[in-house]
Amino acid sequence: MPVTPTYPGVYIEEVPSGVRTITGVATSITAFIGRAKRGPVNEPTIINSFSDYERRFGGLWVDSTMSYAVRSFYLNGGSQALIIRLHNSATAATIDLPTGAAAPNDVLHLVAASVGAWGNNLSATVDHNTKDPADANLFNFTVTETDGGTEKFLNVSIASADARYVPRVLEQSSSLVRVTKNGGDWIVPDTRPEEATTNATADSGGDGNDLSANQYSGPGMEAAKTGIFALEKSDLFNLLCIPPLTRGGDTPNSVNQAAMTYCAKRRAMLLVDPPAAWGANKETAATTARDGLSALGLTGLDARNVALYFPRVRQADPKRDGQFDSFVPCGIVAGVMARTDAQRGVWKAPAGLDAAMNGIQGMDVNLTDPENGMLNPLGINCLRAFPVTGRVVWGARTLRGADQLADEYKYIPVRRLALFIEESLYRGTQWVVFEPNDEPLWAQIRLNVGAFMNNLFRKGAFQGTTPRQAYFVKCDKETTTQNDIDLGIVNIVVGFAPLKPAEFVIIKIQQIAGELEV
Repeated sequence: MPVTPTYPGVYIEEVPSGVRTITGVATSITAFIGRAKRGPVNEPTIINSFSDYERRFGGLWVDSTMSYAVRSFYLNGGSQALIIRLHNSATAATIDLPTGAAAPNDVLHLVAASVGAWGNNLSATVDHNTKDPADANLFNFTVTETDGGTEKFLNVSIASADARYVPRVLEQSSSLVRVTKNGGDWIVPDTRPEEATTNATADSGGDGNDLSANQYSGPGMEAAKTGIFALEKSDLFNLLCIPPLTRGGDTPNSVNQAAMTYCAKRRAMLLVDPPAAWGANKETAATTARDGLSALGLTGLDARNVALYFPRVRQADPKRDGQFDSFVPCGIVAGVMARTDAQRGVWKAPAGLDAAMNGIQGMDVNLTDPENGMLNPLGINCLRAFPVTGRVVWGARTLRGADQLADEYKYIPVRRLALFIEESLYRGTQWVVFEPNDEPLWAQIRLNVGAFMNNLFRKGAFQGTTPRQAYFVKCDKETTTQNDIDLGIVNIVVGFAPLKPAEFVIIKIQQIAGELEV
């Protein structure tokens, strides 16, 4: 801050440089929404590997299409994911620890930390070998999951005044059980549990029914932050995968439509899987896909944030002795995108010979070049198998990528680069709010936004051989008029020349007949 001279001598003042580095946001955080064996419900949970998923959500489960999509994501180079678990009428297992007292103090009621049949494998063992055997409130407590983990809690207490009050300890430290609540209050007896081993009440935990569209979107869900809108609790996601509700089934059109609108709001991309019926008849699959595209209802400007991949893939199922089955490709494609972002950048199309798909044995339909040529101009991205290079992603268009639409966001890398820049600048210019709105501020904005854009240019994100050809940043009295200043508005205009993928490589061959004249 400015120094006020009060005495003769030398004064030192540190002058701010005005440099506020804008850091690019992540580009491939992938959100998965669906059913899981266990774990928190309607809570975005960050995982960094499939081992994390196994530990938090129970790993592969035949009834969970999401679990297979997450596995494919990590097999293909995925890094960070957000998991949102949904369920339909699942119940939590219970364990009642006897106290030897008369009702209502006869048991300490415990409930599994999350709903699902997994909780039926829990048991609890109580002993009284505490630090103070004379204290009748204290006990030791061990929870065991059959073929799973064990948690031990020493010197917990039934007295609410104690630091080791058992409901608080379990809520903050246990991933297996909680003390039952009634109207928000813990139910704790006045007598500690007896020394004994108690198993979960038989079949008290259940996995519930198959999911329906009602668990994903509907009236009031956005305000409640449930279903798709549970992502409101997350800071950032870039890709959204909603695998089919049931194995061999489809994601309802209404769910994909709601997700498309939400992704446009959150500057994210929705990866849509093809309906199972498109690949039912291999001979007419391409025609069925062409004719069925409009029925999905994924149209309008928001479709710039949607990409559709066809056909489904064949994978070995570890839960069925390695038998082959059909699976949706969204997790695979999300992994390929994450891998491409890490190796080349978000501006590189996640397609081509480098976009190999790992962990699959083939496709439901082997498309030919003419069939590919029928679908690509409509914005349907094809998954192809080639003799030498293997199975690869062979399309990079959004659902606004139909040639007839001539949309500026026809290509996935162009759209994703724009979303990356928008989100990075949105977060990186928050410091501007409440600053004096005049030329010194505008100069700082030009400096910092320009530095960010120049860094992208140097990495090869834009067309052009010079910064002037590749991008521009404008913030001055032309973009921000006196009326804007009076309204408290500063306008920043950023333009860039994106790289577009070379979909078609044309080679011209010229033959010369006869001898050349010298």
